[in-house]
Amino acid sequence: MPHHKFTDSSDWPVIDALPSYGRGRELPGKRHQSLIFGSNLTDVIITGANGTVDGQGAVWWDWFHNHTLNYTRPPLVELMYSTRVVISNLTFINSPFWNIHPVYCSQVLVQHLTILAPISSPNTDGIDPDSSTNVCIEDCYVRNGDDIIVIKSGWDEYGISFAHPSSNISIRNITGQTRNSAGLAFGSEMSGGISDVRAEGVRIVNSVHGIRIKTAPGRGGYVKNVYVADVSFDNVSIAIRITGNYGEHPDDGYDRNALPTISNITIKDVVGVNIGVAGMLQGIPGDSFSGICLSNVSLSVRSTDPWNCSLVEGYSSSVSPEVCEQLRATPGPGSGQMCYGGNYPAAAAQPQPPQKSGASRLVLGWLVLVRYGCRHITWFLLANELPGLFNKG
Repeated sequence: MPHHKFTDSSDWPVIDALPSYGRGRELPGKRHQSLIFGSNLTDVIITGANGTVDGQGAVWWDWFHNHTLNYTRPPLVELMYSTRVVISNLTFINSPFWNIHPVYCSQVLVQHLTILAPISSPNTDGIDPDSSTNVCIEDCYVRNGDDIIVIKSGWDEYGISFAHPSSNISIRNITGQTRNSAGLAFGSEMSGGISDVRAEGVRIVNSVHGIRIKTAPGRGGYVKNVYVADVSFDNVSIAIRITGNYGEHPDDGYDRNALPTISNITIKDVVGVNIGVAGMLQGIPGDSFSGICLSNVSLSVRSTDPWNCSLVEGYSSSVSPEVCEQLRATPGPGSGQMCYGGNYPAAAAQPQPPQKSGASRLVLGWLVLVRYGCRHITWFLLANELPGLFNKG
């Protein structure tokens, strides 16, 4: 069956702006609905034997570049206000905009995906958990035109007012490349707050940034308790970047005195070759970013000025090339300075004995996610729950 060819964006449904954004991300007003869309759902599985979902994004990219759109482009997959979501074993190609966008969701597993778009395609983010909690992302390959994985939580005064953070997020075994953006990013829409993120096994090649935190005056919110370990970079322009002046705003109603908090960021066990600059870490006047900890970082850097740091504070241990002066304090119990260790909050639920009902077993699986991370939640769902769901008819 031939593909339907859209000749005008008015062929595509339009829905309300996200309340935590106050408008479309690209244009004021509403936004186009994603190809795969759902809201207020429970127990959602989107999966296949590595089948392909083609967003046919080229026409949307042309409309974007030609400034002929009336509304923000649609993601490929967007689920809102949904719980217990699995997206797995699929290939997504040529998204018009962001690829996978769970927003206001909880208990989300994204696993074994391949996400592809031309590296010149605009804003084709890979996986964007947004104001969502208890999220597991693992074993994915992404090659696209924007951030590979980026965690968000609302935009300026709208995100502050909506107050729905992203938290308890586990990321494992991610490989990718992006010409224009970062392998692992936070923000810049982070006004509802981002916390308790653990990422391990990240491999980034041929990209501009390796790890990046993006924020600005007016954002408010926070990015805190972030632990990133077991990372490798090859041919990355800037390995680690924290940007305090990423200044896009939804409108003129933002509070210029709403300053973000960036604290307790640990990045360790990093190896990089063919790196342009090791790090650019830049806070905000009157709002120093604190608790930045680098440990066991070895980067082969082309620049003779490998670090550029201002308005940041933190610690380091075994970093090459030698880190900037602001981070040269040595962490440890004797100094009273400790790096964030990547543990999930003490309030995370303790595993309970399995119940007889399938629904109870699924809830238990997600509680295990909070305590143990992706490996255990993946095994629990596949071994104990998914066959039952598929057999229910």
